[in-house]
Amino acid sequence: MAMTQDDATWFATTFDQIVANIGRAILGKDRAVRLTVTSLLAGGHLLLEDAPGTGKTALARSLAATIQGTDSRIQFTPDLLPSDITGVTVFNSQTQSWDFHPGPVFASIVLADEINRASPKTQSALLEIMEESHVTVDGVRHDAGKPFMVIATQNPIEQAGTYRLPEAQLDRFLMKTSLGYPDGPALTAILRDSAAPDRSARLNAIISSTALVSMSEGAASTHIEDSVLDYIGALVEQTRSAEETRLGVSTRGAIAMARAARVWAAAHGRSYVLPDDVKDLAPAVWTHRLVMDPDAEFIGATAATIVQRALETVPAPVSR
Repeated sequence: MAMTQDDATWFATTFDQIVANIGRAILGKDRAVRLTVTSLLAGGHLLLEDAPGTGKTALARSLAATIQGTDSRIQFTPDLLPSDITGVTVFNSQTQSWDFHPGPVFASIVLADEINRASPKTQSALLEIMEESHVTVDGVRHDAGKPFMVIATQNPIEQAGTYRLPEAQLDRFLMKTSLGYPDGPALTAILRDSAAPDRSARLNAIISSTALVSMSEGAASTHIEDSVLDYIGALVEQTRSAEETRLGVSTRGAIAMARAARVWAAAHGRSYVLPDDVKDLAPAVWTHRLVMDPDAEFIGATAATIVQRALETVPAPVSR
C-alpha cells in the first residue's frame, strides 16, 4: 500500500526525533546523522572514512541505543580470521552435538573499525551477511535478524599495512560519508563534559527495533514517478560513459539510490520522491562506487567531480 501524506508526516516526525536523540551524543553533525539513519531505514550499510577520534564508535553506539538495539565493535587487524567475525561451530562433548557460537556480527548495529586493516579474506566474511542478512557456517544458515546494519570505518590518512576494499565490497555499502571534526561550539560542549565523554551511554531509546522495522517497510512504499526513475538511470549512464572512469555506477548502485531516495523523501514529510532528493543523495550514494582511470586521477579527476558533472549535465524532470 502506497504511503499516504499522514504516514509521511508521522515518518518525518519520528525520523527527526531519532536524529535529535543521536545528536545529543554526536554534536553538530546533523547531515551525517541523517544519512546514517537513512541508510539504516533503507536497509543498507554505511562506510565512514574519517580520521581517528571523530566519534565513529559513538555514532554506532548512539544509533543502537536510540533504536533499542544491540551493538558490537570489531577491531579489524591483519591477524583477524573470518570465524572471528561470523562465529564458529564447536563440538559439545556433553550433548555430543555441534553448537554454533555466534560472532560479533550478530548485532543490530555492527561497527567494523578500520576494515581495511584486515586481509581481503577476512573482509569478504562480511559480504554474505551484508547482502543477504545471514551467514553460512559449516553449511548451516544463521540469520542476522532485523534491523541489521554494518558501519565500517577507514582511516584516510595512514595507509601503511592496509588492504584496499575491493569494488565488489564497496558496492555493498549504501552510502559513504564522514563526520569530520566538530566546530567551535560543539567542541566546547564536548570539552565541558570531558569527565564523562561517552555521551551515548546517557541516551534513551526513541523507538523499538520492531517499530523501526515497520517504519523501514513503510518507507519502501514511498512513490517514485517513472520520470524520476528515468532520471536516476540517465545519471548512472552518464557516470559510465565518462572518459575518466573505468567503471561507473552499477545496477546495485542505481537500486541503492531508489531505496535511499524513498527514505529521504519520507524523512522530509513527503509521500513522493523529487529529483532534488536524488541530487541531495548522489555524492553519498555514488562516489565510492566509481572506479577511476589512473591517468585521469593523476591529473586531478575525482569520483566526486564525475558525479557532480552528471548532475549538472543530465536535465532533471520538471513535470509528471
